[in-house]
Amino acid sequence: MQEPQLTPELIAAHGLKPDEYASILQIIGREPTFTELGIFSAMWNEHCSYKSSKKWLRTLPVDGPQVICGPGENAGVVDIGDGQAVVFKMESHNHPSYIEPHQGAATGVGGILRDVFTMGARPIAAMDALSFGRTDHSKTPHLVKGVVEGIGAYGNAFGVPNVGGEVRFHPSYDGNCLVNAFAAGLADADKIFYSAASGVGMPVVYLGAKTGRDGVGGATMASAEFDDTIEDKRPTVQVGDPFTEKCLLEACLELMASGSVISIQDMGAAGLTCSAVEMGDKGGLGIKLILDNVPQRETNMTAYEMMLSESQERMLMVLKPEKEAEARAIFQKWDLDFAIVGETIAEDRFLIVHRNVVMADLPLSKLSSSAPEYDRPWVETPAATPAPALPPIAPIAGLRALVGSPNHAHRAWVWEQYDTQVGADTIRRPGMGAGVVRVHGTRKALAFTSDVTPRYVKANPFEGGKQAVAEAYRNLTAVGALPLATTDNLNFGNPEKPEIMGQLVGAIKGIGEACRALDFPIVSGNVSLYNETDGKGILPTPTIGGVGLIADLDDLIAGLPAQGDLALVIGATRGHLEQSALAWEAFRIESGDAPHVDLDDERRNGDFLRANRGHLASATDLSDGGLALAAFEMAEAAGLGVTLDSGDIAQLFGEDQARYLVACRPDAAEALTAAARAAGVTIATVGRFGGDSVTLGDDSAPLAELSSLYRTAFAAAIQGDMPDHA
Repeated sequence: MQEPQLTPELIAAHGLKPDEYASILQIIGREPTFTELGIFSAMWNEHCSYKSSKKWLRTLPVDGPQVICGPGENAGVVDIGDGQAVVFKMESHNHPSYIEPHQGAATGVGGILRDVFTMGARPIAAMDALSFGRTDHSKTPHLVKGVVEGIGAYGNAFGVPNVGGEVRFHPSYDGNCLVNAFAAGLADADKIFYSAASGVGMPVVYLGAKTGRDGVGGATMASAEFDDTIEDKRPTVQVGDPFTEKCLLEACLELMASGSVISIQDMGAAGLTCSAVEMGDKGGLGIKLILDNVPQRETNMTAYEMMLSESQERMLMVLKPEKEAEARAIFQKWDLDFAIVGETIAEDRFLIVHRNVVMADLPLSKLSSSAPEYDRPWVETPAATPAPALPPIAPIAGLRALVGSPNHAHRAWVWEQYDTQVGADTIRRPGMGAGVVRVHGTRKALAFTSDVTPRYVKANPFEGGKQAVAEAYRNLTAVGALPLATTDNLNFGNPEKPEIMGQLVGAIKGIGEACRALDFPIVSGNVSLYNETDGKGILPTPTIGGVGLIADLDDLIAGLPAQGDLALVIGATRGHLEQSALAWEAFRIESGDAPHVDLDDERRNGDFLRANRGHLASATDLSDGGLALAAFEMAEAAGLGVTLDSGDIAQLFGEDQARYLVACRPDAAEALTAAARAAGVTIATVGRFGGDSVTLGDDSAPLAELSSLYRTAFAAAIQGDMPDHA
């Protein structure tokens, strides 16, 4: 096949700006081939190169005594004691999921699982953080159903429990949903596998499923805005096979145990191109590939197609030559492809040969670590003007507005489609706070959560970034876990717009400050930019995935309140209603500033709760919806009513930070209060659990009525029959 002639239109279609193409000409001293253009396009797009965010990502705290491996590998690695480590990461599959929701979400799950087990870890938990447009938008029900089905179909078949996440709806996501997938796995701390190639003349081995044309150009598409040609992009969405991936997991772990692996890399975004380049670049080596040896499931594939295909369930490995027969036998046993497709070379070259013709010959180091890096212009988000007072609303009406909204209704419709208990180690299922999974065969457990409040980030990126980290910290603390480390998924609009770049910069500054203050480093992550359709961007959504350690199951806080338990709030309540869930859900008001996050208070109050967990029957953090929503959720889960003494709207629905709601027996509440005074921690008794009604000050409603609304509103909204709750 004759390669097409390069034209300005073809170059632009590959996402390369004129100045970037000029840099390519300068680097190689000639016009690239079509295959080389595709390779540069894949490696220099935003999704693979982080060219707009690298400068700011370097400012994040990534170290700590618990950190074994920080950003730069397939996933982060954190020590959990006893020679064990947790390996985890979060990544986006936003654009593919909007184009083809089932496969887009499914392959997002598959990709993040491979990121974990390519490090030598067996996956033990997954989460997903999902953002959709208005429930009455024409595409939203289709997207929600497809994405949830895709996540469930892949995770359930692969066999990993989905233990947490979040779902939100907002008009800004009408044209660009967000699908952020998280996975965590367990490994021996001294048996972590990395991607840097080493040794000259070492065989480069292709592992897993065959290569097809699905996903060609996917990484470039993921760095583009959407417009009315969206349906034309459907061929760039990959197709996943979770059963093949399960075999790939088992084969890879067996291969690693055999001592055959020098380095290994998942074939994710940009497929064979990115995996080969990253392994070579990290090892300071070149790579030669013979594409005739690549296992193919379609006929007459070109070099361009093979290099850019994002077919799923594939790995690339540098193999110890003497182990070839043993390694091949392992993959044949699992009915997976094993093919030597190249070798490492001493020269700084990425040499691609197909049918005895050199299709690409490029300086490898220029493709990865020497990719463009931009210091994009940015403007700070203006300080928010104070919001007017909210219109009057009765406390129970305010609560109905929240529990009847798909943003705050019970999420069983989502997570009941997921297998939450496969592996038999799930201790705390989705539904309230962090998920918890036992470290198999031990008394330890790991807690997982994902958090962000996008309306805060839009109003005040710095405080919103801090709050996302602080909420993750609190969710882990509320189940008794010591927060260990985080992964981030930074979802923003077009960074070429200074106001959008300002949101990204402000959020990263806030995230960094919070992670430093809370000893909660970022060990992995992903940046997803250009989340726009027809020039309209999403709310800035920097999702934080947090992981915490429960050193002994006796330290777990996972109970529910009982009849007669007192309700206490740890932390100071000032009644911050600007940018609150109540303002949005009851009145569609989205104005004012985000709540301030006092990181000293977060640290002090979190440490206090963990130190005094023995007094607590149940605990939850206070965030969206404030005290009223948290108390209702805690009580409803126990099948109890609840009485809160105050009927003041700001006290009930304010979203001040650094706060927890706890349930205690009266004698334990007395001891907890005394301990708080001694520690200088603010604490107040705010009500009690029991009965069959929900009472907020002088306003009351039957628990059964509110519970029915709470448990049906999500499905009703997705089915286009949203209850009138305002």
